[in-house]
Amino acid sequence: MIELVSAERCITCDKCIKVCPTNVFDRGEDGIPVLARRDDCQTCFQCEANCPADALYVAPLTSPLPDDSTARDEDHLARTGLLGSYRRHIGWGRGRTPGALRAVGPPLGPPGPEGTSPPITS
Repeated sequence: MIELVSAERCITCDKCIKVCPTNVFDRGEDGIPVLARRDDCQTCFQCEANCPADALYVAPLTSPLPDDSTARDEDHLARTGLLGSYRRHIGWGRGRTPGALRAVGPPLGPPGPEGTSPPITS
């Protein structure tokens, strides 16, 4: 569930507002997105994945955390590397390795006679 929008990091690009499938955000008077309908969050991570400023934190839970949770403490999230961590994990953003390039699987050889490469199963 979306827990934090960092006003300090936000660049007011509105990407989070546009990609949210359940319309959780409203645009604040200062341009910073406001969590207007937090209970509608589906924990899809689209807002965090699409934020170019790593200004969002989505906790991997489907219900809100208590108000005093460290998941709503921006300093704690920044210090522990959790702020924008989903985007970092999937490799979105300048200088990051896309997740697909880090995927682990069997080595695939060139197509050829049977037995030189694993069969394609999908």
